Amino acid sequence: MSAPRHGDGQIGALAPKALGFHENSGVNLREYWRILNKRKWLIGSIISAFLMIGWLQTLMAIPMYTSAVRIQIDSNVNKIVEGGNVTPMESNHAEFMRTQYELLQSHSLAERVVSMGGLAGDGAFMKPRQFSILRMLSGAEKSAAQSEKQLPSISADRENAAVGIVLANRTVRPVSGSRLVDIGYSDPSPIEAQKIASTYAEAFIASTVDKRFQANSYAKTFLDDQVTQLKLRLEQSEKTLLEFAQKEQIVATQDKASIAEANLANASAALGALIADRIKNEQLWRQVQGATAINLPQLLTNNVIDGLRAKRNQLVTEFEEKSETFQPSYPSQVQITNKIKEVDRQLAAEVRTIQSSMKAAYETSLSQEREMTKRVGTLRMDMLDLQKRSIEYNILKREVDTNRTLYEGLLQRFKEVDIAGGAGVNSVFIVDKAQLPRAPSSPVMSRALALALVLGIAASLATAYILEYLDDCVHSPEESERLFGLATLGIIPKIQPPSTVEAEFADVRSGLAEAYRSLCTALQFSTEAGLPKTICVTSSASSEGKSVTSLAIARQFSMMGLNVLLIDGDLRNASLHKKLGVENNIGLSNYLTGSCSPPDAIKRTVHKNLFFMSSGPLPPNAADLLVGSRLLSLLTRGLEVFDLVVIDGPPVLGLADAPLLSAAVNATIFVIAAGQTRIGPARIALKRLEASRTPIIGAVVTKFDAKAANYGYDYGYGYGYRYGHDANAENKLEGHSEDDRPQLNVNDAPQSNNSQDAD
Repeated sequence: MSAPRHGDGQIGALAPKALGFHENSGVNLREYWRILNKRKWLIGSIISAFLMIGWLQTLMAIPMYTSAVRIQIDSNVNKIVEGGNVTPMESNHAEFMRTQYELLQSHSLAERVVSMGGLAGDGAFMKPRQFSILRMLSGAEKSAAQSEKQLPSISADRENAAVGIVLANRTVRPVSGSRLVDIGYSDPSPIEAQKIASTYAEAFIASTVDKRFQANSYAKTFLDDQVTQLKLRLEQSEKTLLEFAQKEQIVATQDKASIAEANLANASAALGALIADRIKNEQLWRQVQGATAINLPQLLTNNVIDGLRAKRNQLVTEFEEKSETFQPSYPSQVQITNKIKEVDRQLAAEVRTIQSSMKAAYETSLSQEREMTKRVGTLRMDMLDLQKRSIEYNILKREVDTNRTLYEGLLQRFKEVDIAGGAGVNSVFIVDKAQLPRAPSSPVMSRALALALVLGIAASLATAYILEYLDDCVHSPEESERLFGLATLGIIPKIQPPSTVEAEFADVRSGLAEAYRSLCTALQFSTEAGLPKTICVTSSASSEGKSVTSLAIARQFSMMGLNVLLIDGDLRNASLHKKLGVENNIGLSNYLTGSCSPPDAIKRTVHKNLFFMSSGPLPPNAADLLVGSRLLSLLTRGLEVFDLVVIDGPPVLGLADAPLLSAAVNATIFVIAAGQTRIGPARIALKRLEASRTPIIGAVVTKFDAKAANYGYDYGYGYGYRYGHDANAENKLEGHSEDDRPQLNVNDAPQSNNSQDAD
C-alpha cells in the first residue's frame, strides 16, 4: 500500500485554504492579535507594574512650585551713537535666537544666578530634594538633616552644588514664532521659585549688558593702542618727509607740489600772454607797414590824425568855396593850398610815427616772447629734475597722508566707542514678571499615570515581541504547515481545567471528541486507498499527546464498527495500559522476544471492538527487538483478524525505536503539541523519519488553544449529536475476564468489516 509523502494528497493541498490561512498576506493582524491574546497576562502585569510605580513615585515626590518670567530678546537695538556699536549684528534671526537660548541654559549664567541670589549659603535651598515615605518612616529625614549640615564647607563645592540644583530645576521655553522666551524655575517653596525666576531674568539682562560693556572696553583698549601707534608712525613719517625735503630743497606750497611747478605754470601762462600780444602787434604792424592811406582802422582811431583830417577837410572846403571867386593863384588861395600841404605833411609824419610805434611794439613783443620761451625751457628742465628728485618725496608724502587718514579715522572711532560705551544699550526686556505660584506644578497624578501607561504599554509590547521572537515553539496549524510542509490532519483543542481527558471523551459532544472524529474522518481520505491499515503515531518529544491521539483514533474507529488493535509501541516509557486500566505484565516485548504468541499478549478493553497489546516489561534493548521480523509478522497476522492496527510509538529524538516502527507500518502520524513542540527538534525528528523512508501522511496539532490563537471557530455543536448506540453502554463492558482474549486463528478470529488486504 502506497502512502503519500510530506504534504502530498488532497489534505495537504486543501488544508491551508480550508483553515483560512493566507501565506502571502502582508500584515497579518490576526497573528498580532494572537500574540497579544497569548501574552495578555504578561502585558497586563507589566502595565500594572508601571502604573503602580508611577502612582507610588507620584505619591512620594515632593510638590514643586513653578514660577515663570517672560522676557523679550531683540536682535537689533536702537543706536544711540551712530557707529558706536562694536558687537556684530546678527544677520540670521534664527541663529541669533538659538544662541540666546543656549546662553540662557549655560553653566555660567547659572553661576551668576547663584551669586546674585546668594543660594550657595542658603541652607534650605541646599537641602536634598528627594523625598521617600519609607525613608521618612525609618527616620532617614534626620540623617538628611545631618547630611545637610555636613554639606561641603568649601565655597567652590557649595557653589557647584547650588549651580547643579539651579540647572536641574530651571526650564527655558521659547514662544514659537516670536522673540519671547519663558524662563521657569521649580522649587518646593513658591516664594523661592518666584525669587529665583526673577533673578534668572535679571542675571541674563546683566550678562547681556556686561557683554556689551566688555566688548566696548576691549574695543577702547584696542583702539587706544592703535591710535598711539599710528600717532608715532605719523610723526615719524612727517619728520622723514621734512628731512628729505630739506636735503633735496623741495618746497611744497598749499596748492602746488613745489615752487618749481608754480614758476613753470606762471611762466607758461606769461609765455602764452606774450605770444598772443606778439601776434597782435605783428598783425597791426603788418597792416600799417605798407599803407599810404589814412583810412586804416588803426589810423582812424588816432586823435591827432583825426584832428588833422578835420582841419584839412575844413581847408579844402574853404578853398573850394573861394575858388568860385578867386583864382588858384590868388594869394589867399595859395595860402590855403600851402596850409593843406602842411596838413598832409603832418598826416604823413603822424602815420610814419604810428608805423614806427607799432613796429617797435611788435619787436618788443617778439623779444619778450623769445626771452620767455628761454625762461620756460629753463623752468621745464628744472621741473624735470625736480620730478626725478621727488619720487622718494612723493612716496614719503603718501605714507604721511595714509598715516594721517588712519589716525584721524581711528581717533574718530575711539571717541564714538568711548561715548557709546557709557550709553548702556540693552536688547533684553522683561515682559511679564514672575508671579507667586498658588498651586504645585508637579507632580501631576494624571500626567504621571498617563506617562506610566505609555511606558508600560511600550515595555509590555516590546517584552511580548522579544519573548515571541525567542519562542521557537510551534503554536498554530498554519505555522506547522509553513515550517514542516505537512498536511494538518486534525486540530485537537487544549483541555481547560478542571475538565479531564476522560470527561471529554465521555461527552461525545465535547470539543475533544469532535476534534478526534474530524481527525478520523481525515484519515479515511488521507491516501488513495482510503484508511491505512497500520498506523504509527509518534512525535518529536514526550508529553505531546501522541498516546492520547493513538487511543482516540483506535477508540473512534472501534466505535465506527471496525475491529481495532491498539499496540503500545513505547518500550521505554509505556503509558497506555494506565489509561485503559489494564495490567502490563505481558505484551509486545514478550512477543518480540518469542516468549508468547500474539493471542497471549492481546487484551480486551471496555470499548467494544477495541483490543489492546501493552508494551510488556520494558526491555534494555528495545531497538534490537524491533529490528527483527517478528514486528512485521505481528502486523501481517494482525491484519488477518483486525481491520486497523494503531501503534503508539515512542518519541523520535534520541531513539531508534520510532523510525523502526514507522518503517513497518503503512502510514505515520506526526503529533505536534501547540506551544510545546520546538521547531528545531521537530525538524530533526522529521529528517530522521524521512531517512528511514517512513510514509508520513500528515500532522496532528494537539493542545491547541483556539481562543488564545484568536481562531474564529471552536469545536462542538449546539444541537444534540448522538451516535446510533448509547454512549454509556459502549463505555462499559461487563463480564470480561483475563481469559476473554481473541484467538488469532482463522476459525475463531472476529469477522472483519473491511475486506481490504493487509498490504
